[in-house]
Amino acid sequence: MKLIFDQNISYRAIKLISDSFSESIDVTKAGLTDSTDLDIWIYAKRYEYSIVTFDADFLNLVTLNGCPPKK
Repeated sequence: MKLIFDQNISYRAIKLISDSFSESIDVTKAGLTDSTDLDIWIYAKRYEYSIVTFDADFLNLVTLNGCPPKK
């Protein structure tokens, strides 16, 4: 599973899970620093990432657009 960590989660979390989720990135590494939630959601969908966030706004995006795909 590929995870993308939202801006509100420390990049250090990726180091803690890197053995199990080696393809995980944060929004900075994806070039999405200060991007909107919609931009992050679109990136996650396009590149097949699951979003890790504490932001409740993503629930609205999922309700309107469905979940980014998971494999």
